[in-house]
Parts: sequence; C-alpha cells; structure tokens
Amino acid sequence: MRRRRFLPLILTLCTICSLFAGCAHEQQSTGLSNGWVPERSMELQFATQFSVDYYQDGYKLISLADGSRYIVIPEGAALPKGIADDIVVLYQPLENIYLAATSAMCLFDALDSLDAIRLSGTREDGWHIEKARLAMQEGRMLFAGKYSEPDYEMLLGYRCPLAVESLMIGHASEVKDKLEELGIAVFIDQSSMEPHPLGRTEWIKLYAALLNREAEAEKLFAEQVEYLNDAADAESFEKTVAFFHISSSGHVVVRKSGDYVTKMLELAGGRYVFDNLGDPETRTSTVVMEMERFFATAKDADYIIYNSTIGGEVRTIDELIAKNSLLAELKAVQNGNVWCTSENMYQETTQLGQMIQSFRKVFSGEADGLDELPYLYRLR
Repeated sequence: MRRRRFLPLILTLCTICSLFAGCAHEQQSTGLSNGWVPERSMELQFATQFSVDYYQDGYKLISLADGSRYIVIPEGAALPKGIADDIVVLYQPLENIYLAATSAMCLFDALDSLDAIRLSGTREDGWHIEKARLAMQEGRMLFAGKYSEPDYEMLLGYRCPLAVESLMIGHASEVKDKLEELGIAVFIDQSSMEPHPLGRTEWIKLYAALLNREAEAEKLFAEQVEYLNDAADAESFEKTVAFFHISSSGHVVVRKSGDYVTKMLELAGGRYVFDNLGDPETRTSTVVMEMERFFATAKDADYIIYNSTIGGEVRTIDELIAKNSLLAELKAVQNGNVWCTSENMYQETTQLGQMIQSFRKVFSGEADGLDELPYLYRLR
C-alpha cells in the first residue's frame, strides 16, 4: 500500500524532470535557425560529444559539445539563407584537409579517405599508420608544420578548407584565430573527452558525415561493438593490472584512474591497481610518481602492461628491468605475466573494441600460450 501511495509523486517528479531535460535539449539543439527542420538525427550508442542532424537535399549540421557548429553543404548546392551566423560552412567535397589531430588519421584511413588529407601536422616518422606513412613517402601527403606552428603559406597554397585540430590547440589559441582569419575552418576533435572508450571510436561516424561515408562507418563501428559485447559477456576475472611506462628521467608514469585506458582494462574483466588516482577535474590522463610509490601498489599485481607507445618499445624482461632494478621484484615479472603495447596503440582509435578483447584474453588466461595479440605482445 505504501508503494502505491508514493507512485503518483514519483510519476510527477519524473514528468517534471522530463520537462526540464526536454528544455535543456531544445536549448542545445537550436538547428540552423532558418526554419528548416531536420529529417533525422544520427543514432549514437556511446558518443556524447557530438551530434549530426540531416536536413533536406543532403545538408548536414554537425554540433560539438563545446558549442561549435558546422553545416556541410552537398557538392554543387548553395548555402541556405538565414542560417545562424556562428555556424561554420564546409563545402563538399572536402579536400586538402590539414590534419593535426593524430587520433583522427586512423578514422580517415578506415573510411578509405586518406586522399582527403593533403597536409599533416605530424612528420612521416611520427605515424604508425602504414598508409599515412606511405602517403607521405610518396608525396601524396605533406608535412605542413605541427599544430602550434602551421605553415600558413603552404595551407593557403593548397587552398586548405579545413584544419582538424586536437584539444591541444587550446594552448595555441592564436593559431586558431589566425587560421580562421585566413578563411580556414577549424574543427576541434573532442573524442578524448568521451567517457566511454567506444565513444572515441564512434567519432568515425562524424568524419563519415563529412565524407558521405556513413554506411561504411556503421559497419566498421558495429565490428568494434561486437568485440566489446564479447568481452562484456565474459565474467570479471578480478585480475589486478598495472599500466605504466618509465620516463627518460626515471619516473613512473601511470594512467589516471577512470581514464579510457583504465576503463578498457575494466571492461576486459581486469582491475586497475590504482584507485582514485589523479584529479578527475583535469584533462591530464597520466600521473607521475616515484618508483617506490609505484612499487608499493603494483608489487602484487597479477599483470603489468608496459606502455611502449610513449616509453619506447622493449622486447625482453631484461630490457624492462634495466630501466629500474626494482621491477624485478614485481610479482607479475617473476610469474612472466608481462605484456607490452605496440607503438600504434594510441593511433588506432578505430580498434578499441579489439583492444579490449586482447586485454580480456590476457586476464582470462586464453593468451597464456601466446606471445602476441592485436596491439599487445608478451615480454620474455
């Protein structure tokens, strides 16, 4: 009886909350402001930092979490009248893009659209994506200066319409202002702000919208969701794991608790050894600590995974121990449960579901007889 008495109150509160939520959504989704109504919106499973609305005749509106908006104009079509002044205009086909956000390169690659990128903010030797490196070797993609020092003359010479930047551009706001002054649209990739690892992967759908490759993106993303679902169906193995690398100064650099790498470890059935590490209010994803502090927490971890993407590849346990002799006393080292990431891990945003599956195989024991998995290899 008591439960029935409270039911009307609960329903009323839910209704009020729904009304407020609806108002908030309406404020965030102001559309084109010219009276056009979207025919549909892109369906998203994990991504929270962008949305795509589809309008008549192939027009698209991309909205980012930071409030920036972009209208994608189909090839040969005209700019609609009366749209809001703050909406950045992008005309298809998009060519001669300057890409400074390294995490986005694999998305263009997966969509078979590297030809849309003419200018790179990373040199050839900085790419671990084979096709991107080959494109630079063959001169189909050119280095145009890093994000903080782009070659403006080069960008203008190639009539670059769009600069795809990472959040690092926030440290070089004068560059963003200069690009916009020159008539080059600035698009800031915010995938690193996604709370779920596959939210990052789902940004492939956004770039697909720019390139009219939505069908391919849906298929590629579905494959990664399947990897994730396979891992989610498995039991929690309760294996503890430390993920780290050693800096050139000899300090240990670990992932902040709750960042996307530690979430992948947990989704794979493992348990990250550091609880509540780092400031959740900052964007910094790593924490630097002395070896003694690291050892005190990680000494009994079931597995250690060395981050060679930043720390430099090591191939043997002896090479690892050479970085600090205290590592030899770790339980995981003594038991041979030491794995290393491959150098391309952070440039493969499209494969995060498969990475989770690789972690799961390690924690479940399926990889005990293996020396290599996608994006991981064992140290002997």
